[in-house]
Amino acid sequence: MYVPPAFAEDDPAILRQMMEQARLATLVTLGLQGMEATPLPLLVQTAADGSVQLAGHLSRANPQWRHFDRRVPALALFQGPDAYVTPSWYAAKVETGKVVPTWNYTAVHAYGRLRILEDRAEILDIVRRQTDLHEADRDRPWSLDDAPADYLLAMTTGIVGVVLTVERLEGKRKLSQNRPGDDQARIKTGLALSGDHRDRALSKLMP
Repeated sequence: MYVPPAFAEDDPAILRQMMEQARLATLVTLGLQGMEATPLPLLVQTAADGSVQLAGHLSRANPQWRHFDRRVPALALFQGPDAYVTPSWYAAKVETGKVVPTWNYTAVHAYGRLRILEDRAEILDIVRRQTDLHEADRDRPWSLDDAPADYLLAMTTGIVGVVLTVERLEGKRKLSQNRPGDDQARIKTGLALSGDHRDRALSKLMP
């Protein structure tokens, strides 16, 4: 990922928070058929040795888990809020007219070695933790224990676990840091007043 210094984010705690908040990631690997990618939720976890891991699951019918080259690092892409930025918010629009649109966004790219889990207990643990995480704020959270055991066995037999041990993180927060302070304030206000919830989410991240 191209990351100009003004937009670079390298604080491990912030990068972890960005990955946790992104919810859906894209897992990219290099395989026999070239590059393959699958959108999937990934849990951010800390291993016993202190390393950061990303855990999820793929369908057994998905060829990606069988064909990827284990010698090549895998890549998990996390995309945060994004928004179009109109030149109308820049002072230079009136002063010189020398302005163009841009796009603000946040993103994290996580590189590391990918391993496959076929042990049912390990797979079930990942699914349970993912489910508990996303059900936590519901009035009546659904649990894996609510499903019949034989049905759950059949469903988990059809998936494999994936764990990416992070070796390198790249973070980018493109939030108009390269613009004058007055421009930044107008962009933040403009996005906050937008009818699009994605614009409003990005405005909250701006300084």
